[in-house]
Amino acid sequence: MNVILLRYGEIFLKGHNRRFFEQVLQQNILLSLKGYNFDLQKISGRFEISNYDETQEKSIISKLKKVFGLHTLSVAEKMETDYETIKSACAKLDLNGKKFRVTTNRASKIFPVRSMELNAELGGIILENNKDAKVNLHNPDVEIRVDIRENGYTYISTDVIECAGGMPLGTAGKGLLLLSGGIDSPVAGYFLARRGLVIEAIHFHSYPYTSELAKQKVINLAKKLCDYLGTVKIHVVSVTHIQEEIHKKCDGDFMITLLRRMMMRISQKIAEKNELGTLITGESLGQVASQTLQSIKATNAVVSLPVFRPLIGFDKQDIMNIAKKIGTYEISIQPYEDCCTVFLPKNPVTKPRIEKVLKEESKLNIEELLAKSLESEEIIEVSGN
Repeated sequence: MNVILLRYGEIFLKGHNRRFFEQVLQQNILLSLKGYNFDLQKISGRFEISNYDETQEKSIISKLKKVFGLHTLSVAEKMETDYETIKSACAKLDLNGKKFRVTTNRASKIFPVRSMELNAELGGIILENNKDAKVNLHNPDVEIRVDIRENGYTYISTDVIECAGGMPLGTAGKGLLLLSGGIDSPVAGYFLARRGLVIEAIHFHSYPYTSELAKQKVINLAKKLCDYLGTVKIHVVSVTHIQEEIHKKCDGDFMITLLRRMMMRISQKIAEKNELGTLITGESLGQVASQTLQSIKATNAVVSLPVFRPLIGFDKQDIMNIAKKIGTYEISIQPYEDCCTVFLPKNPVTKPRIEKVLKEESKLNIEELLAKSLESEEIIEVSGN
């Protein structure tokens, strides 16, 4: 009988609360395969999916690959742990013309043959039945994995498929992602979700200076992230009036710094209202004027929540490569302007001095501007396909 064997990694490092992480992962697996018929059971150090429609195997694997917490999976032949049965299964493998190695994981120590001995014996059986096959321990075309588990069953597989890795979504609290519509912020959200953080998003718009297409672009980005996150709630907030006030009353070179300080204040208020424990940005040190050390310090100064910046040490090409991998890149490069391009100064301040920032900010009625933005909040919930 063929089954899909699911492996997880970092959860093994957990102590007495390991069961909690396994339960969350199990629930996430079930949610990812909603609509499919199958059986899921926990075995020691693994999950096993059985009794599924094999015509849906590729689709099921595609879903499972995006479940955070799963590190690898294999389609495996399941059999009772019996020496002759294992040898018979290996004798039927078609490996003619291929280089192979056998790797045994003898989790069940009551099995009488040690791993190294079993590797050699099973390799010999495979060679007897595949005259053109060759053993290659260091660079095989195929690795035959023989997984002898404590549940009385053995699983033989010939392929290992990498999954998303990380920790199960929902095991590390909740955070609010500042989702701009560019390349960086969706990648930042992906990385924090991969560490178990449930993500909500906030998007700032500047209608009528920006179009509805910019808003739809952000919704599409969130939908793409839903391949990994399941669902995403987006808080859409207007900052048009804030930009107009800054443009009218303040030194234009401080537009970006002042605007971002207001965005951080708004984000914190929405995060606290929704019991979200952190803010998340896609900032990368030195990438643009608002991402210098001095600019980051100026924006951090107005919030008390921790601000996570998972991309802070990445260069742009690194971020673009990850965006392509997770499917957000093509959406991010669509040419719809976000609010940060409105009233953009020719010479934005790159090293803002806090006393100068406070002087410019004193020209604004901050509480009134914040209240108007919070009144404009629109909530959109999106889910994946």
